[in-house]
Amino acid sequence: MNLPHDRLRELTAAIFHSAGCSSAEAGRIATHLVEANLVGHDSHGVIRIATYVQWLRAGKVLADRTMQIAFENEVIAVVDGQFGFGQTIGEQAMQLGIEKSNRHGVAVIALRNSGHLGRIGDWPLMAARVGKVSLHFVNTTGAGILVAPHGGINRRLSANPIAAGIPVAGGPPMIIDMSMCTMAEGKIRVALNKGVPVPEECIIDSRGQPTTDPKVFYGDPPGAILSIAGHKGYGLAVLCEIMAGALTGGGCSNPANAGRVVNGMLSIILDSSYFQTDAAFGAEVQRFIDWVKSSAKTKPDGEILMPGEIEERTKAQRLRDGIEVDETTWSQIVDTARSVRVGEELILRPGC
Repeated sequence: MNLPHDRLRELTAAIFHSAGCSSAEAGRIATHLVEANLVGHDSHGVIRIATYVQWLRAGKVLADRTMQIAFENEVIAVVDGQFGFGQTIGEQAMQLGIEKSNRHGVAVIALRNSGHLGRIGDWPLMAARVGKVSLHFVNTTGAGILVAPHGGINRRLSANPIAAGIPVAGGPPMIIDMSMCTMAEGKIRVALNKGVPVPEECIIDSRGQPTTDPKVFYGDPPGAILSIAGHKGYGLAVLCEIMAGALTGGGCSNPANAGRVVNGMLSIILDSSYFQTDAAFGAEVQRFIDWVKSSAKTKPDGEILMPGEIEERTKAQRLRDGIEVDETTWSQIVDTARSVRVGEELILRPGC
């Protein structure tokens, strides 16, 4: 079914408010989840509602938490998310980093013990919107172990996204957001809900054999996701584990922590004006974009895009036409809404 983004956001906020979050936090979670759908990252959108509410009920994620500062100086902060919703804790951590970079040109924020941080591209986007360049390493301990090491069969690593943001004068920022595995677990769940296969060479079964069946990934024993680009993606995944896990103090992937999904994130935020003038930086970024796009195309009607442009176009289209939600995901959302006693008039409202 096709749903207007504003109606979907309203229902999502109502669900989290009824589940025990403040109205402010419920609205924040809804905004981030629906935004993920708008830009085409359905794996991190409203498909997460049912799981997030289950975690909240089980005490695996906590409502309305405030990050605690374990260590801080002028440019570094080590912060503990207190197992709060990542959409809340992530914003708090990034705001602290932005403020530090305003004063000193650079900030390094080591976040540990955060609930699921959602679409990691949200965090470099938040920095880029205020003119900051940023780089982010993320890992998941315990319940997020999904990926086989290069040459292995068993799950040993998390998805390990690396994200970065670069402001572009007069246009949308460049946003790079990519896991070090072939596909996010949420995309496998999307495929499962839709009843379609996943692409080839993305997942393996419990014997290490390639498969395109998402049910096999969730089987007993389970399958695993493969690293991108073989040993290269695996090497970057190991780097993420160390930077976001060991360095932040949150820990690397560890089966002893399997009770809940906990994210660590190391964020480096830079103010380009401390390196050269904003005008000079912006001009060089634009010159480079123009140079790259001037390449001859492989197809006559082809196009060369910068990171983030597909998301911008997808958002424009979905703002206009609505967000497609498969029947299984919609059924899960409705069941969750009713379980927390959201009014039927909101669930069944036309357009939602």
